[in-house]
Amino acid sequence: MAAKSIQAPGSVVVIRPHRFHPNPETAADNVFQNTDISRTAGQTAEDAYREVSEAARQLEEKGVRVHIFEDPGDSETPDSVFPNNWFSTHAGGHIAVFPMYSPSRRQERRYDILEMLKTEYRVQDIIDYSCLEYDGLFLEGTGAMVLDHIDRVAYTARSNRADPIALERFCTHFNFEPMAFDAADTNGRPIYHTNVLMCIGTDFALAGFDTITDKARRDEIYARLQGMGRDVIELDNHQVNEFAGNAIELFAENRRILAISTRAAACLLPEQKKIIERSAEIVPLSVPTIELAGGSIRCMLAGIHLTRR
Repeated sequence: MAAKSIQAPGSVVVIRPHRFHPNPETAADNVFQNTDISRTAGQTAEDAYREVSEAARQLEEKGVRVHIFEDPGDSETPDSVFPNNWFSTHAGGHIAVFPMYSPSRRQERRYDILEMLKTEYRVQDIIDYSCLEYDGLFLEGTGAMVLDHIDRVAYTARSNRADPIALERFCTHFNFEPMAFDAADTNGRPIYHTNVLMCIGTDFALAGFDTITDKARRDEIYARLQGMGRDVIELDNHQVNEFAGNAIELFAENRRILAISTRAAACLLPEQKKIIERSAEIVPLSVPTIELAGGSIRCMLAGIHLTRR
């Protein structure tokens, strides 16, 4: 039996999409996106809906509390399946609403979800940063930041989706220390979201250190993660491309689990799995259609770090 951890939420919000497809608005800087010309648009959308439904069912079976919302389907929000980008929740009853880089993604903000959170959980305040969009300042939630809730650090890969002014403002309000760095793929292209290269659990961390371009900063981040007593698992570039960093630790009844895609779990080495399994059960979830949009399991799950009423 594993103790509860502030790092591992026991509840999540999930959005089932009705008009899912890889978003051409975000393709320019999201090199993880792909297309599947063998399927029609309708088939792709249906497959995505089914994958989200099945992933939610499996998490509920494990003991995670899943709040499922439907994408209304009456607007062009192909990335609505990734709610972790537009809001985050924090111990003490705090919620942040974030400014989004892509105009189509700004339509994903759902105030009915915020109302549900206020009804089901103890919420003290909501800080809405979305007005920063008018100033060209963006910070796409726990995609742009990987938050260490224990050490109070916001690890952030610099990109057009993670503005330093917005980051500083969030960290001041929510009591995090910003730790920004540059990260790029093997072709030198900036990595668009931090959560595709890093996952922080209670007793372990997964990170694609080879993507961090400054060696001194890379060593500093490694030491900071290890200094909290965590086992640090280094992911190579292939594993990052397979979404091995895009996972999330959750609390499920009396144990912690690592929710990760089937594709990502398959690329982990036996010794890496052994380290994870010392403190969390690995739960692979099959979402190959969702991954066409350049995100995986972590992007799909908005963790709820709030106290239930």
